[in-house]
Amino acid sequence: MVINLSDNHSLVSNWLSELRDLEIQADRQRFRRNLEKVAEVCAYEISKKLPWIEKEITTPLGISKCKVLEKQPVLATIMRAGLAMHNGFLNYFDKADNAFISAYRKHNSNGSFEISLDYISCPEMEGRVVIISDPMLATGASLVKTLQFIRDAGNPAEIHIACALACSEGIEYVLRAEPKASIWCGDIDEELTAKGYIVPGLGDAGDLAYGVKVQM
Repeated sequence: MVINLSDNHSLVSNWLSELRDLEIQADRQRFRRNLEKVAEVCAYEISKKLPWIEKEITTPLGISKCKVLEKQPVLATIMRAGLAMHNGFLNYFDKADNAFISAYRKHNSNGSFEISLDYISCPEMEGRVVIISDPMLATGASLVKTLQFIRDAGNPAEIHIACALACSEGIEYVLRAEPKASIWCGDIDEELTAKGYIVPGLGDAGDLAYGVKVQM
């Protein structure tokens, strides 16, 4: 299942326009906050799909039967670019367990790249709902490697992937590896450059949120 939140106009479209805007991107705090807001909408939409139970709540005037989440999800993010979106999810799933994965492109001298996965910290994954946030789903290589690790760590009941911007090619690559995953996108672009960057895209989300890095 692929859900493009820009198929119907909403504030998400406004935030995406600011994330793409070359002039507005100069404000790192605003860029991070826009990623956070997109994630908050994704969290709300995903919450509609999660299992719930009925619970009796004592109010000052009586008993109310309320619907509440059956279990808290595991919120996973790919560092460093995913941290702003991760905060957005935590604003809504504030009791969730968390997983952090350091997966990044390690560039070769010939212009190609490999995905390096250096750091992983995660709770029990077996039978859990796992929500992975990453601002950009370009080639899908980082996400597929992350998904392979998650499957090695346990067998989640559901996997949801949330990104601000995705490319059709990357979506197809991820769904070939994880056909039952749900992918939630702020918007979808159709083109990748030879170096695997989304066009028209928005640039490097990690650099725009946290500063330009030294290539390793």
